[in-house]
Amino acid sequence: MPAQTPEQVNEQLIDALTRGDIDAAIELYEPDASFVNAGEVVTGQVGIRAIMEAFAAVKPKFDIKPKPTVQSGDIALTGNNWSLTGTDASGNAMEMSGSSFEVVRRGADGNWRFVIDNPDVG
Repeated sequence: MPAQTPEQVNEQLIDALTRGDIDAAIELYEPDASFVNAGEVVTGQVGIRAIMEAFAAVKPKFDIKPKPTVQSGDIALTGNNWSLTGTDASGNAMEMSGSSFEVVRRGADGNWRFVIDNPDVG
C-alpha cells in the first residue's frame, strides 16, 4: 500500500520488515535513495535491499516513538526514536536502538518515499 503521508513511510517500512516483506520495504525508497549504514552511505535500491534483508532476518519486533514531522511542500523530514528485539544468525536474542532522521518526498504519483534514510544519527 503506497504511503499517502510522510509518517506512513516509516510506519509501512516497520510493517514490511516485521513481516519480512523485502519487496514492500524497497518500494518505499526512491530508485536513487541513500541509506546510512554504520556510517557508510549506500545509494540505490540494490544496496538498500541487502540492508533490509539483514534487518528482516532478525525477525524484528520494533518499538517506535515518532519525532515531529516537518514538511515543506513535497519534501518532509521525519524521524523516530526506535528500538528492536530479534534473534541473530546464531539464534541468540539481540537488541538494537537508535534515533533516526529521514527525508521523504511525494512523487508525481502522490506517494511518499524515502530519499535519505539515516536510522542511527546518534
